[in-house]
Amino acid sequence: MPRSRVLRFLSLSMLLAACGREAPVRIGLAGPFSEARGVSMRVAAELALQEINAAGGVRGRPAELVILDDGGTAEGAVAAAHQLAADPSVVAVVGHLTSGATLAAAPVYGGATPVAVISPSASSPLVTEAGPWVFRVCPTDALHGARLAAWARERLGATRAGVLYINDDYGRGVRDVFVAAFTRAGGEVVTSDPYLDDLPSFRPYLERLQRRGGADILLIAGTRPGGTRILATRDSLGLSLPMLGGDGLAGIEELGPAADGIIISTAYLPDEAGAANAAFVEAYRRVSGDRPPDHRGAGAYDAVHLIARAVGAAGADRQRVRDYLAGVGTTHPAFDGVTGRIAFDEHGDVPDKSIAVGVVRGGALQAAVGS
Repeated sequence: MPRSRVLRFLSLSMLLAACGREAPVRIGLAGPFSEARGVSMRVAAELALQEINAAGGVRGRPAELVILDDGGTAEGAVAAAHQLAADPSVVAVVGHLTSGATLAAAPVYGGATPVAVISPSASSPLVTEAGPWVFRVCPTDALHGARLAAWARERLGATRAGVLYINDDYGRGVRDVFVAAFTRAGGEVVTSDPYLDDLPSFRPYLERLQRRGGADILLIAGTRPGGTRILATRDSLGLSLPMLGGDGLAGIEELGPAADGIIISTAYLPDEAGAANAAFVEAYRRVSGDRPPDHRGAGAYDAVHLIARAVGAAGADRQRVRDYLAGVGTTHPAFDGVTGRIAFDEHGDVPDKSIAVGVVRGGALQAAVGS
């Protein structure tokens, strides 16, 4: 047979084979994947997808991720949401990583071509009112702030606290609840200062805290970049000031011994008990260069598996998928994921999720004694 006829035959065979296959179940994935904080989310979502397809897919159809980098900004999140919502093959979305991005994109997901979205880590209380198409698998900042305040008072015996908070929904949310809970428990907040990540220096804030008599602990209601610089400033001033923070500090343990002793509240710890979590951590380490997952990755992993379950039960129809998710924990079984039991309330929140407390030791975030 001439070579040209062979090529035409092979092309026709490939086309017929492709037409005979079921179209994939497509799940959107939106987050800041060009940044360190988004890596765990993407790696874990891809791991979940591999597991789903290895088990036969969803209703016999392969699953596929539609991955968009939102840059961690409100503008990027809105653009990604428009693209995903406009694509009728996308049955649901996992995103966004931050509260600000999730809140900005929420009107798009509930708009003219609505599609359900599950955030792994958007913890602002404002997400509660983001609409019926928005879900999350993480606890709110209110729980983080209260847990940290109780830990500071009861476990560390702190009576005076300094607070530095990133001036966004996340930072203000953790700060507000921490300050209220800490003072209600008899503590005093000596300073409470906002910052942005591009602040030239944290030195004036810490020197002012010293002038006011110091504190027993320093709460960082912010993210890893700011936390890293605050830690360096603390050490340069020779302050023996214990640092606590919410899950926004996740990843700071990678600084090694310099970060030892930092206490972090989180919805997930890699060393939590359970065979399912142990298997997840082992599998994640295999595909991530032996790095452990964080709460963002664990949440994304659960969200992808939960969407696959919803499609398996209700079909690849956006409205039916959304309705199934809304009933998880009530009209449909709760989902037992690596982050714990997922049961949504009428707002798409998971009010039964608990907050763990971890401490950085030897480059790893481990469960704190008594957490």
